[in-house]
Amino acid sequence: MKDVLVIGGNRYFGKRLIALLRESGHRVTILNRGSSGAPDGIEQLVADRDDEAALESVLAGRSFDVVVDQVCYTPRQAEIARRVFAARTRRYVMTSTVEVYAYEDSASPVAEDALDLGTVTVDTGAAWEDPEFREAHYGEGKRQAEAVFAGVGAGAGVGVGPGAGGPVDGGGPPFAWASVRVAHVLGGADDFTGRIDHYARRIRAGEPIAVPVVNHPATYVYVEEIAAFLAWAAVGTDFTGPVNAHSHGPLTTAEICAAIERRVGGRTVFREVEVGEISPFSFSRSYGMDNSRATALGYPFSHSSAWLADAVAETVGEVRT
Repeated sequence: MKDVLVIGGNRYFGKRLIALLRESGHRVTILNRGSSGAPDGIEQLVADRDDEAALESVLAGRSFDVVVDQVCYTPRQAEIARRVFAARTRRYVMTSTVEVYAYEDSASPVAEDALDLGTVTVDTGAAWEDPEFREAHYGEGKRQAEAVFAGVGAGAGVGVGPGAGGPVDGGGPPFAWASVRVAHVLGGADDFTGRIDHYARRIRAGEPIAVPVVNHPATYVYVEEIAAFLAWAAVGTDFTGPVNAHSHGPLTTAEICAAIERRVGGRTVFREVEVGEISPFSFSRSYGMDNSRATALGYPFSHSSAWLADAVAETVGEVRT
């Protein structure tokens, strides 16, 4: 049995992660701002992760075998976590994202080393406290957070993006650190993103779906599978550094829409656009990930064809037109 702290993320695949860890016999504690309660039998610590003093206070005298950080979005949050948990955990797993490859456009699946964290400019002085700025720079915030945890990013005064400069601290991570770069997640009646619903409503009505002229496939993962992978990354293995996490079998927008159409009826109508907003799960650049490292480490990913229909059914329900 291990003592595991999960920071935030107690909805969608985060709540599944917590359930899996508990069912496996581990002692689970969650830390959040208190806006949502803890599942029965789970200890809850209440603090704002952006408040270093509050974190130090609530964690006084506590240590954990593993910390799983579901809600680290900025380099400032990563710097605080490095300091606060340096002597409080042996392993730290950050939930990251495929969007760290925001500057990639590759004909081949993108491996972890496509992103050299040592070249990422870390700018803790940017407006990370502004929700609109943070959302607009989601992938960049995750890139910079990873660089901070790894202790290899380059310092900056202003601006965001790749660059060079002095190292963040030059000390490397203070614990065994890993980042899980999560693909686009599908499935679950509790999918809060509204992306599948975006398609379902248009397909039911036969309304046009905006896609780029050249629309690339992308890598995806089933909601249950990413929860299981994160649990494995936390307590089932000891790898360090970044790892891509996704099911085998990239999906196209057309394949996702066909699965939705089979479920809800209606008709899929694509409208190609050269400029302007496009529908989610359609991509003008190619940055599908390569999961070879995860599979070599021993994780048996499923194929998207095995779960796509179920994922769509869970999210859109049973109604047909």
